[in-house]
Amino acid sequence: MSVEIDEGFYSRQLYVLGHDGMHRMGTASVLVAGMGGLGVEIAKNVILSGVKSVTVQDQSDTMWTDLSSQFFLKESHLGQNRAMCCIQQLCDLNPRVRVSAHMGPLDHDLLLQFQVVVLTDSSLDDQKGFGDFCHAHGIQLVVANTKGLFGQLFCDFGEEFEVLEDKETPESVIVQNISKENPGVVLCAGECPHGLSDGAVVSFSEVQGMTELNSAGPMAIKYLSPCSFSICDTSDFSEYKCGGVATVEPDKFKPLREALLESKLLVMYGVGRTDRHKTLHLAFQALHGFVKSQGRLPLPHNDADAEVLVAMVRELNAVAGLERLDEVAVRNLAYTARGELAPMNAFIGGLAAHEVIKACSRKFKPLKQWLYFDALECLPENRTQLAEHSGSTRGTRYDGQTAVFGSAFQEKLAGQKYFLVGAGAIGCELLKNIALIGLGAGGGGLVTVTDMDFIEKSNLNRQFLFRSQDIGKSKSKIAAKAVREMNPQMNITDHQNRLDPESEAVYNYDFFMGLDGVAAALDNTEARAYLDGQCVQYQKPMLEGGTEGNHGHTLVVVPHITESYGKDTKSPTKTIPMCTLKNFPYRIEHTLQWARDQFEGHFKQRPESLNLFISDAEFVDRTLRQGDAEALEVLEGVWNCLEDREAGGKRPTSWEDCVTWARLEWETLFNNEIRQLLHFFPSDEVTDSGLPFWSESKRCPHPLTFDPDNTTHMDYVVAAANLCAQIYGIKGTRDRVSIRQVLSNVAVPPFAVKSSVRIHLTDKEMEEAKECDESEKVRLEELKGWLSSASARASVRQMYPADFEKDDDLHMDYIVAASNLRAENYEITPADRHQSKRIAGEIIPAIATTTAAVAGLMCLELYKLVQGHRDISSYSTSYFSLSTQYFVWMQPRRAQRFTVAGKEYTLWDDFLVEGRRGGQREMTLGDLILYIKEHYGLTLCGLFYGPSVVYTGQEERLKQSVSELVKKATKADIPPHKKVLDLVPSFAEDEDCNQVPTIRYVLPDSSSTRAGAALESRC
Repeated sequence: MSVEIDEGFYSRQLYVLGHDGMHRMGTASVLVAGMGGLGVEIAKNVILSGVKSVTVQDQSDTMWTDLSSQFFLKESHLGQNRAMCCIQQLCDLNPRVRVSAHMGPLDHDLLLQFQVVVLTDSSLDDQKGFGDFCHAHGIQLVVANTKGLFGQLFCDFGEEFEVLEDKETPESVIVQNISKENPGVVLCAGECPHGLSDGAVVSFSEVQGMTELNSAGPMAIKYLSPCSFSICDTSDFSEYKCGGVATVEPDKFKPLREALLESKLLVMYGVGRTDRHKTLHLAFQALHGFVKSQGRLPLPHNDADAEVLVAMVRELNAVAGLERLDEVAVRNLAYTARGELAPMNAFIGGLAAHEVIKACSRKFKPLKQWLYFDALECLPENRTQLAEHSGSTRGTRYDGQTAVFGSAFQEKLAGQKYFLVGAGAIGCELLKNIALIGLGAGGGGLVTVTDMDFIEKSNLNRQFLFRSQDIGKSKSKIAAKAVREMNPQMNITDHQNRLDPESEAVYNYDFFMGLDGVAAALDNTEARAYLDGQCVQYQKPMLEGGTEGNHGHTLVVVPHITESYGKDTKSPTKTIPMCTLKNFPYRIEHTLQWARDQFEGHFKQRPESLNLFISDAEFVDRTLRQGDAEALEVLEGVWNCLEDREAGGKRPTSWEDCVTWARLEWETLFNNEIRQLLHFFPSDEVTDSGLPFWSESKRCPHPLTFDPDNTTHMDYVVAAANLCAQIYGIKGTRDRVSIRQVLSNVAVPPFAVKSSVRIHLTDKEMEEAKECDESEKVRLEELKGWLSSASARASVRQMYPADFEKDDDLHMDYIVAASNLRAENYEITPADRHQSKRIAGEIIPAIATTTAAVAGLMCLELYKLVQGHRDISSYSTSYFSLSTQYFVWMQPRRAQRFTVAGKEYTLWDDFLVEGRRGGQREMTLGDLILYIKEHYGLTLCGLFYGPSVVYTGQEERLKQSVSELVKKATKADIPPHKKVLDLVPSFAEDEDCNQVPTIRYVLPDSSSTRAGAALESRC
């Protein structure tokens, strides 16, 4: 039976998994065992994803350490069963999923009820036993584990698991070359990456020369680079000549008991993690042995327990035979194993839940089979800071965190002041982690969150702090309320402001100077770049992260250590040439943009122009100043909206008029305009060089004939007529029977060639065709005469412009129909509604698992910032893909240095100047020049404020105050909230320098002394 998908709820996830994948998800039942912080994270993500049912199992009662990362548990739940305490909140996440709790033990009868089983908080014996059972009965198994700053993940999807959809992992790779050596290196053809990871199994065919590979059978590869991998020893094979295909073999999983003996681990590239993770494969086994023998986990930062664990790992390695053991990592595992860290659980929980989704949707290649992760760089750079650990718990909600970092660090976290910009998907996940770790949850601490958006249904699938009853409410307000319930100690305030220059009166000098740091949870690069600029100006660290479907990235910006996010370097949106949109589309993206333009012109711009015509007596004259061609289009649109029929008005006055307009518009767009184009450029047209005009990217169109029995034809008329009715305030209907009756009475004028029509060929020719021909000039004069009369303005009523909304069904009905009819004109493959909505609405695919993982990684970097790490190697920039198990951690780039007059600076350096002189008057420009010379040894010869020129050598300006000169240059007063002016200098010593430090000029207002002191302390 087909599962109905709530597209409004799952809209963004559908672009990740597709309809077929979502249908398969809707038939799957999942068991998540263990409702600690990791288990609830996995359950939350799986429930949001839309499986059929989720059962959470737990026999444990709530303890203080659980509150460090289990976001649905409260202090009132202490001593009560964890599963029962959080079941209602899990149910509320997604009413489309059946959620239940099981408080009894795990047994085989229970496991047989599920397609996927997830084990957390489980012993190694249970993992082996239940792993054998699941493997034998075709149940997909995921094992997830976190201990302090370490995480482990394992998957066994059985020997028959088949991935049904995976566009990101290739089925085969074309070979360009194979070296004759040990091991042989395969170079792939083309520029595209092979997409294979360590341990992938391939079989070769069609190899010429080194033909031994064609019969060698399946073999495992080792990743070398995006375009190469190594295979077996080929040194004794024949010389490679050419050709060859490496076909990727389906994964065959081994049960956990057998997989433990093979240290085939997923490689996480960067920062030398590979050897460490091979050690961790043994260390986690040893840790299970420690717990089994001692009845407890190692004590926090206890050297004796650490040595016991190291000895156990050495004993395991006597069999495993690793060349190098990372004993430092083993000791740190022992030191922190009792830790429960929300960011770690968010990251590993996001990955584990994504593997569950792969198992249920059968989309994307699953993990094979082990993954290890550690965040040891989060520990203090000076490890003596941890000497105060006693190993005892204090009975606070942060016990799981203090077991790793100590109570002094917890107090420092509580006193932080942080600014979170954005309360959407990443913002919700960040706020969850922030509440659990206690950021700003003490005296003097504060978290400020701002987001101007309101909650929509499509948000609920991945912005887990919101519920259906919150739709229409402020995101930041509801998010702040939700995290206060998670942690009543939270000091959080919510704003509903956009962060841009217009909000600088709120987010001003005093605001930023009172912060310890900033986190960006934004969905566009322009906003990120602006926030980054503010952080550079005020010398504040910034955390940044983003997602797109399965892919995520994080970035940390540290003053005076790393480079900044930088200016908005996003490549400008690729604009489609007007000639392509109007006459020569050849891709569905072109027809969708054309449909958007039609929507904007008819239902937004024309009504807005009409309303301006009503309210602004100068509208006609001002429009005429735009140029004849532009003015004609605007004024023609206004004229068509007039009610006075004697004045030529065509404004619809009834529903029948709206249907008539829609039918005639159909005829114009999909028949007449195509015939007009073919009149000028027939199908057999040739260019001056004798080549066919209609070729390659110029598809020869054909006109359509309206057919009321054609669904797409009627879709257009129904949507266009209803939109027309809406903008004129007329009641419409979608009753197709009544609409067909109206259409039967519509008289369609015969086609006639318009000799004055201008056919747009290229952008250059469009520029040359700005001026109207004579007939158009005559028409423009007529319009000017009509519209300038008082009777014209009196004969019109206000209209109701429509702002395109991708989640409005009527808007999308119009876009899809118009685009696909246009595509039919040009024989372009049409797009379904789902694809059209993504392209026309510029929707970024999104899924909760990626979001959770990104937020977890960002908060691991937050630990480092709060501790004040100064070694750049402690920080990480990350890039990952959950669909291909591609993970890269790298050191952030250092702040780039530049030289001025022989002295090195970075973007974090500036020249700080207190604007008050002698406690009385403001500094003059001459004073400023002298100050820069005395303090920095540079001769100021030019000064600029933004695009305005303040000084380029004019002597008469030397005695004027700096603020007065800025006012004259900008022709505006300095806003009252401005306490510091950013002045860009040029110096005589190095006039050609492309980059110079900014002069930060502290204005001499009533708070200048405090401002200056704060700035001095900052530097």
